[in-house]
Amino acid sequence: MLLQEKVYESVTSVLPITIIVLLLSITAAPLSPGTLMLFLFGAVLLIVGMGFFTLGVDMSMIPMGEGIGVQLSKARRIGIPLIVCLVLGILITIAEPDLQVLAEQVPAIPNLTLILTVALGVGAFLVIAQLRILLKIPISYILVFFYGIVFILTIFAPADFIPVAFDSGGVTTGPVTVPFIMALGIGMASVRSDKNSSSDSFGLTAICSIGPILSVLILGICYRPEDAVYTPVELTELLTTRDAALEFARALPAYIEEVAVALVPIAVLFILFQCIFRRFHKRQLIKIVSGFLYSYLGLVLFLTGVNVGFMPAGQYIGSAIAGSRTPWILIPIGMVIGYFIVKAEPAVQVLTRQVEDVTSGSITQKSIGHALSIGIALAVGMAMLRILTGLNIMWFLIPGYLISLAMTFVVPQIFTGIAFDSGGVASGPMTTTFLLPLAMGACEALGGNVLTDAFGIVAMVAMTPLLTIQIMGLADHIRRKVHKRKLTMSLQDVEDTILYFE
Repeated sequence: MLLQEKVYESVTSVLPITIIVLLLSITAAPLSPGTLMLFLFGAVLLIVGMGFFTLGVDMSMIPMGEGIGVQLSKARRIGIPLIVCLVLGILITIAEPDLQVLAEQVPAIPNLTLILTVALGVGAFLVIAQLRILLKIPISYILVFFYGIVFILTIFAPADFIPVAFDSGGVTTGPVTVPFIMALGIGMASVRSDKNSSSDSFGLTAICSIGPILSVLILGICYRPEDAVYTPVELTELLTTRDAALEFARALPAYIEEVAVALVPIAVLFILFQCIFRRFHKRQLIKIVSGFLYSYLGLVLFLTGVNVGFMPAGQYIGSAIAGSRTPWILIPIGMVIGYFIVKAEPAVQVLTRQVEDVTSGSITQKSIGHALSIGIALAVGMAMLRILTGLNIMWFLIPGYLISLAMTFVVPQIFTGIAFDSGGVASGPMTTTFLLPLAMGACEALGGNVLTDAFGIVAMVAMTPLLTIQIMGLADHIRRKVHKRKLTMSLQDVEDTILYFE
């Protein structure tokens, strides 16, 4: 019953982007039959995979993360929890499938070098995130301080490397990392009973997203990858539906292994945790193990679907539209795709549900979903504008982050945490395997610089939710103040009336 419900949610999330691609394939960007078949097979795997994955996350990742978070917060010595956070951050980041995809597409830097650099950044900033919760430091102070350092470092980093650095911050927080880190934050904050505990439940993902940007910028300054040259990916021409099915069959073993590598470190850490603390009972353990298997199966199907089915379609559509007589329609088409594609991100489903649970329904999944969709639509529109004009990404990132960081001082803390978490969550596998190839295909067709113009779309997707969700939070805050003022005035009127009659 629960699985049916999750699969139905997946259908409603994936169907809009599937319909959009089908419409484009018969209008602005005719797809070859083979590419279209890959896309359709991929969409089916996406739906089934997301259903299994979200069910598995509810059953395993969230209870595991919360349990570990609670236990770490109860530790008497601060050193042990900090070491655990460092190791945990490094291990789950090395295993993140999104990061593997990005590393494959970044030239000049060896894959392992980039992955280890990003992993160290996440581990270090997970430690900082825990210290923030323990010391009760407002998240706005942390964000302003470290983003200030980030933008100072961009002055010294190679221009070709800056979009990659910001993209790495977005892709790190993917479907493996996000559920666990968010649950860890909820567990850590739940031990406290003060008024800010619910606000501090969010923000771990936001802070962990800064680490990769900072570490990759430092890598770029030290490594100086001036010889970075992008090599275009050749699309395989398929003639029959059997050829399309064989593409998935050939790719499946690689993703079975990749997801196993991703989840084994978390499983080992959980086993060690359970052996030491004996936190979960037998029935809970059976449920967690079952959920872990569901998560594994779901992630294998999901990643196979998006990497094999969606990546070629994205590249082909971007190339076809940019190479047409009206390349400017990339902007509105990109915005429509961006609006709907975020609904298909598995980690977004996890975030919106946890927000609604932690806030007891005062912030609904629907409202967060709308704010995210609007933000991603704006992000993809601006990314397409960059490809058409060659504008430097910093013209968008600096004003965007300055406004976002300034708003953290006037928006309720809980909305700040949710907004910055959302930025990392929205830039997941759908972005790296569809939107990034879409941008690359368009950039190649227009003869632009892929490293400076196409890379950076993940960074844009990670930035705009910071604005839209904080604006939503500010509007909610103002509305509540107005309502409270009206209520106070009404009570005062009643008191004045009673006094008059007395």
